Amino acid sequence: MAMRQTPLTCSGHTRPVVDLAFSGITPYGYFLISACKDGKPMLRQGDTGDWIGTFLGHKGAVWGATLNKDATKAATAAADFTAKVWDAVSGDELMTLAHKHIVKSVDFTQDSNYLLTGGQDKLLRIYDLNKPEAEPKEISGHTSGIKKALWCSEDKQILSADDKTVRLWDHATMTEVKSLNFNMSVSSMEYIPEGEILVITYGRSIAFHSAVSLDPIKSFEAPATINSASLHPEKEFLVAGGEDFKLYKYDYNSGEELESYKGHFGPIHCVRFSPDGELYASGSEDGTLRLWQTVVGKTYGLWKCVLPEEDSGELAKPKIGFPETTEEDYSEAEQKDCLEPRSLRML
Repeated sequence: MAMRQTPLTCSGHTRPVVDLAFSGITPYGYFLISACKDGKPMLRQGDTGDWIGTFLGHKGAVWGATLNKDATKAATAAADFTAKVWDAVSGDELMTLAHKHIVKSVDFTQDSNYLLTGGQDKLLRIYDLNKPEAEPKEISGHTSGIKKALWCSEDKQILSADDKTVRLWDHATMTEVKSLNFNMSVSSMEYIPEGEILVITYGRSIAFHSAVSLDPIKSFEAPATINSASLHPEKEFLVAGGEDFKLYKYDYNSGEELESYKGHFGPIHCVRFSPDGELYASGSEDGTLRLWQTVVGKTYGLWKCVLPEEDSGELAKPKIGFPETTEEDYSEAEQKDCLEPRSLRML
């Protein structure tokens, strides 16, 4: 029976959503953080999109956001020339890391002791979060602003992307190992630890490379300019979104387009699979995040499959069991407390 995709819409942001990231799976589920040009990154329950809190403190657009594996810390990168580290349970700001230009990317090591940043000043910086007063280690070599910087190979190496180049660095020696050059601007980069796969998008291309050697694995061509792509944790599917407002789902092995959906009202800037692979999230120029089911019709999170009456001719449609919660559903006092509602689950 044919099923129709019914995405969950997460409101609350007032400007384009430009980055998002999931935590790992914790005893309390998994979580989703979004970066937005409104300068107010938000934390949500990952499987439902329910708003938990807003990190308040940046004075410019937030370009990058991430969570550590157990969702106890968050980091954000912003146009106010700072990166910030937050307590993701209480919402408290833990430290502000000053930079000399706009910061675009942040990433924690697996043990959450170090933070990698990159931005418009073309430098990679590594901060020891246990010694916030210490100067960061710096790696130079990029010739244009850094768009993304990620730890890889159990934090022994670093991947970074500027306008048309992706570089692989050795953490111990702080030297470049290899680089890839592209004939057009790199729009996104995702690192998959299981299998050491690097997903790169540029133009209409979605390319897969070895994260260890940067050797090519395969590539797909999409029908429109792609801004972001994400590989399913089991490496079964690939999702991508871009300038035509649509999300595309591909079979990773064959490259066949399986589905495409139009739900956003502006270009899609970022897309990521959840850690359990049951859904993927997208962020758009329209200021919303949307959550999409990987397998349409499966009962999961707020989705509940409801079959129509026999012979009605209707499509089976996943029913959303409860309305999504947005920032607007909380009182002003709760919003000022930032993430206080979430801290109650820790008791």
